[in-house]
Amino acid sequence: MNKNIKITDITKKVLRRAIEENTFWKTSLSPFPKSKAIWLVSNSRIEEDDYCGVIVHENDKIVTFIYLIPDYLNTNNTEIKKVYWMILWWVDSAYKNTVLGNYIYSHALNLTNNQILIKAYTQNVDAFYGKQPYRTITTRLRHTLFFSLNTSSIIGRFPFLKRLKFIIDINDYFTYFVTRLINKSKLKNDIKDLNYEYLNQLDEDTWKFIEPLCQNDLILKTKEYINWHIDNAQYTQTPASRQTYATLHAGISSNIHIYNLKVLKNNNIIGFISYTINYGECNVKYFLGANEDHYDYCVSALIDNLYATKAKFIFTDDTKLSDAIVKKYITVYNYKISKKGLVHNDINLSTTNKGLVLQNSDGHFY
Repeated sequence: MNKNIKITDITKKVLRRAIEENTFWKTSLSPFPKSKAIWLVSNSRIEEDDYCGVIVHENDKIVTFIYLIPDYLNTNNTEIKKVYWMILWWVDSAYKNTVLGNYIYSHALNLTNNQILIKAYTQNVDAFYGKQPYRTITTRLRHTLFFSLNTSSIIGRFPFLKRLKFIIDINDYFTYFVTRLINKSKLKNDIKDLNYEYLNQLDEDTWKFIEPLCQNDLILKTKEYINWHIDNAQYTQTPASRQTYATLHAGISSNIHIYNLKVLKNNNIIGFISYTINYGECNVKYFLGANEDHYDYCVSALIDNLYATKAKFIFTDDTKLSDAIVKKYITVYNYKISKKGLVHNDINLSTTNKGLVLQNSDGHFY
C-alpha cells in the first residue's frame, strides 16, 4: 500500500472537529457537503464514538470513502438496537483493481461490529455482495417517472446525441407542456377541496397523524427523528457556479431544497408528504396517506407540487405510489430497476416485529 495513504475513521467526535477546522472541504473533492456534516452531528441517535464513515487520502486526494449513518431498528420492546446504514462505498478509479477498496470495506464492517444495513447498491457490485454474509430483507422496484423527454437523461445514455441537444430540448419542452396541460386538467377536481400547510418541523397534530402510520417501519420513527430527517439545513444551495468543491454524496446544487407538507381536506389532515427538489428531480422521502379513500387525493397533491416546483421527474422506491401516479396521470416513460435491501447476517432481527417493512423513508438520506 502506498506509504502516502492515510486512513481516517470518522466518528461523530472526529466529524465535529473536522467541521470546526474545515478538514474535508479544502480540496476540489469532498465526501459530502459541510451542511450534511453539520446535520449529522445534530442527530441525537449518533453518539460521540459512533462511526459516520471511513475516508482514505493519498496525499490530499480522496481515494476511498465509505459513508455510514447510525440508526435505530424498530424493536418490539424498549431495547435500543443500533445499526449502521452503508450509504456509499466509493473507490477512485486508480484504485479499482487494488485491494484498497475491499480492505476499507472490511475495516468499516469491523468498526461497526458487522451491524450493517444496505438499502440498495449499484449493479456492478452485485457479484461482490452475492459472496458476502448478507441476507435479503426486501426486493423492490425503484421507479423514475418522467413527465418530459428529459434531455440530460437522453444525452447521458446516448452521448452521441449531444450535437442534437437543441432539437432534443425543443421536444423536451413540448412533451412537458403537453403532459402538464393534460395532467393539470385532471388535477382540478381532486385538489379543489385541498389545502397544504408547509412545514419546517412537525407540529404535534402532524406527529399524531404520522405516528400510527410508521408502526411497521423497519427504522424507529419519533418526532425528533423525523424533524432531523426532513431538516432543510442538510442541503447547500449554490446560486452562482463558483462553489469551491464537489462532493461524492448529493446535497449541494443551485436549487436543492426539501419541502414538507401536510395535506388538508375540510381542515382535516389526510396526508403528509416530504420530497426533495434537485434541478428537475422530485425525490420522495415520505408519502403517508390517512387511508385508501384519501390516498388518491394525496397523489394529486404530489403532482400539484411537482408542477409548482417545475420538476420533470419523480424518483421513488414506493411501488404503490408509482402505480397510483401512472394509473391516473400521463407520463412520457417510466424507468424501473430492481433493488435489494440487505442486512448483515450478524444483525439479530428477532427483537423486531415480524411485520416490519423496509419503507421508502428508511435509509433515505439523499
